[in-house]
Amino acid sequence: MVVKIIFLIIFFAVMIGIGVMTRKKANSVDGFVLGGRSAGPWLTAFGYGTSYFSAVVFIGYAGQFGYKYGVSSTWIGIGNAVIGSLLAWIVLGRRTRVMTKHLDSKTMPDFFGKRFDSQALRVAAALISFIFLIPYTSSVYNGLSMLFNMAFNIDYKVCIIVMAALTCVYVILGGYMATVANDFVQGIVMLFGIVAVIASVLGNNGGFMQALTTLSQQASDNEVSAGMQGAFVSFFGPDPLNLLGVVILTSLGTWGLPQMVGKFYAIKDEKSIKAGTVISTAFATVVAGGCYFLGGFGRLYASNPAIYKEDGSVNFDSIVPTMLSGLPDVLIGVVIVLVLSASMSTLSSLVLTSSSTVTLDLIALIGNKKGEDKKKVDKRNLVTMRLLLIFFIVVSVALSLNPPTFIAQLMGYSWGALAGSFLAPFLWGLYWKKTTKLSVWACFVAGVGLTVSNMIFHFVASPINMGAITMLAGLAIVPIVSLITPKLEQAKVDGIFACYEEKVSIEKKYSLEENEGEG
Repeated sequence: MVVKIIFLIIFFAVMIGIGVMTRKKANSVDGFVLGGRSAGPWLTAFGYGTSYFSAVVFIGYAGQFGYKYGVSSTWIGIGNAVIGSLLAWIVLGRRTRVMTKHLDSKTMPDFFGKRFDSQALRVAAALISFIFLIPYTSSVYNGLSMLFNMAFNIDYKVCIIVMAALTCVYVILGGYMATVANDFVQGIVMLFGIVAVIASVLGNNGGFMQALTTLSQQASDNEVSAGMQGAFVSFFGPDPLNLLGVVILTSLGTWGLPQMVGKFYAIKDEKSIKAGTVISTAFATVVAGGCYFLGGFGRLYASNPAIYKEDGSVNFDSIVPTMLSGLPDVLIGVVIVLVLSASMSTLSSLVLTSSSTVTLDLIALIGNKKGEDKKKVDKRNLVTMRLLLIFFIVVSVALSLNPPTFIAQLMGYSWGALAGSFLAPFLWGLYWKKTTKLSVWACFVAGVGLTVSNMIFHFVASPINMGAITMLAGLAIVPIVSLITPKLEQAKVDGIFACYEEKVSIEKKYSLEENEGEG
């Protein structure tokens, strides 16, 4: 117990210390929300990765999908690395940074408002963000509480309140730079921690080969693979189609999440994009791949009563904590800091996104007067953001004290609505001049409508699969509706896309001149 407490004290001291050191960067709205667009490759890449992976992944998703699909759940981690990180940086990174800087856009709703010349779209996007980021925030608390209960036997409520309070302090102090600086430290902990945990859990089960052999003998309770031998060690697992749905939601979904895309807004320069792409992909490969690979051995603990509820059904959220409960105290201390790192980094990103969105895209639109002094407005918005940050944390804590469902389902609804609404219009808006205002509205309605109606009527059993369907539908809805609805004024659109045509000079080590040395 002493070792675990020492780990926590050091961890919390570092987090608060970073908040104090970065507070000077948070003296303006631009500094508080985007760090002055000066984040280098390591901070941006680790900020992206740690915002991506939280206790939701390590405890909720790894437990549930590892139990359902065996070691084939590792495909989810691979998808997160290739689609959710590598392709996201390649497809979105540079264009997002260039166009949002050109439009002076600080949030995703702000982008929609300026790109499509519609304040109504900006308000609608802000409301969607506000409503559906809160359940995602609550799911982060739920996963962490399971682990703390296992390690310290601490009451669920105490764990949530302490974590929320500490996150609130360092984000209020340093804003975006405090968040990404802490993300860097937390990311290092996550990288080393996941490797150590996997090695220890496999060691406790006789080593990799013995654990794999034992897992291959587990009977499947999935009707798709009822007669399949060794389903949980097979290449695509016992249920490939549902596995694909999880890969799509958790990988492609990041392309439409405000707190993830917002990291591209703050990139410093071209070097940061290139380096960040590599660093972020490597980080996701180790952390996400490792989490799901570890979860794939969850059925080795099927005989442990700790993973079952009173009615005999499996409590997926308790599987990973049960796997970890037999580790030495030092390693449990590492795991606690690992999951705490993942959770606090995601939480800080979520509440910063929520508070900045509501302040800049809702309150400021109503409260700011024409001709008002910019410094005065900036100072007022900064105070409002900090107050709202506290408000969002309090609301998410209140919701998480009585969670409605499994972690994975809670996150599935949130990701489905957000990415289903935002992914397609954001992507098409960056690349295609003919994207129309009404196509964005259609995607917003479809994203929220399909998610909410499925929450009520359950016409698709899994909210994960529904989220994947919603995102893919949006990618088709936007171009189809754009072809049959009125276009935006061509001169305005050309002016927006002109940012991509600006000429820049770069060093020869990054680009060779054509016809060099001729004549």
